[in-house]
Amino acid sequence: MAPKATSAFLSPLSLPHNLTYFTPKLFKTYTKPIPILCKSQRTPTETSQSSVSITDPDGTGAAAPTRGDQFLERQKSFEAAKLVIKEVKKSRRREIKKAAKVNTAVSSCYGCGAPLHTSDPDSPGYVDPDTYELKKKHRQLRTVLCGRCRLLSHGHMITAVGGNGGYSGGKQFVSADELREKLSHLRHEKALIVKLVDIVDFNGSFLARLRDLVGANPIILVVTKVDLLPRDTDLNCVGDWVVEATAKKKLSVLSVHLTSSKSLVGITGVVSDIQKEKKGRDVYILGSANVGKSAFISALLKTMAQRDPAAAAARKYKPIQSAVPGTTLGPIQIDAFLGGGKLIDTPGVHLHHRQAAVVHSEDLPVLAPRSRLRGQPFPVYALPISLLRCTISNILIVF
Repeated sequence: MAPKATSAFLSPLSLPHNLTYFTPKLFKTYTKPIPILCKSQRTPTETSQSSVSITDPDGTGAAAPTRGDQFLERQKSFEAAKLVIKEVKKSRRREIKKAAKVNTAVSSCYGCGAPLHTSDPDSPGYVDPDTYELKKKHRQLRTVLCGRCRLLSHGHMITAVGGNGGYSGGKQFVSADELREKLSHLRHEKALIVKLVDIVDFNGSFLARLRDLVGANPIILVVTKVDLLPRDTDLNCVGDWVVEATAKKKLSVLSVHLTSSKSLVGITGVVSDIQKEKKGRDVYILGSANVGKSAFISALLKTMAQRDPAAAAARKYKPIQSAVPGTTLGPIQIDAFLGGGKLIDTPGVHLHHRQAAVVHSEDLPVLAPRSRLRGQPFPVYALPISLLRCTISNILIVF
């Protein structure tokens, strides 16, 4: 059987309905002639529009900035932002210093640092109105001692600090937290910190988290009241122990000094270190309450007076010394350096765990040691077997 023609299979009846009447259409293109005008024949508006349209909207035309120009623009913006942030930080620091710094316009008692006033006779800083007006007239308010300091200098026990870490008995005019707040500006200043610790109560008087108060300022550690240790005490061993204990407390210091404000032991070394590290900055004496800051300043001025006439003149108006914790109630500025900078006595940081915080003020003089501590040696063979391995020949128990 002969094959059928292809046209027989592709008849109009066999095609789909929509393709049966398909007739392709021809598309016509119409072109409109664009007149070409010379530059002289164009209007100013057309000229400006054509000049603007030269640059593509995506910034790739002839007038687009190069990558180098874009980089320089970004760098300039970064530098400008850095300058703005730096100025904002400086202004904030100025505001903090202005708010927290000691107001030198208000005259204070040179014995305790309390602001002078004539209103309440029982409060610290009170001065007789006639005396106040006379000293103010002659501009001698810096030489005025308040009534409370006069009583303290005669042996009266007058407390003024209350609150957490304050002391019971007597009137309470200021809280321990307020005194600590007066030291908050130290972290924003460039100063040299002299930290005092009582050797009789080393762990109790050692201020924890001191960097929260002083920031990154350098610290000289001074251990006071070493004259109360027994006579046979080896100060070299005590110094090594203090360095090790300070390292365990994770406090970095420039140097460690064992001193006595009464016998002036070690004061010369402290003066030498202060003169070396001061570099025109103020020197702040910092420590817990009743650690002996005012007595240390008195000994410091006495030693410095041999070579510095400014320290010799400052000895006349030095802070008051008393057995009452919280004698100093405000920063006391002392012009003790001839080459610039001031020596500043600060209020003691009151700690609630110390013995003086729970004992009545009238009993404090009885508990305070006044002479050398006595020790009793024990031979090695009398000790338990667990302590026989100790390399020390005897152990000194101080009580």
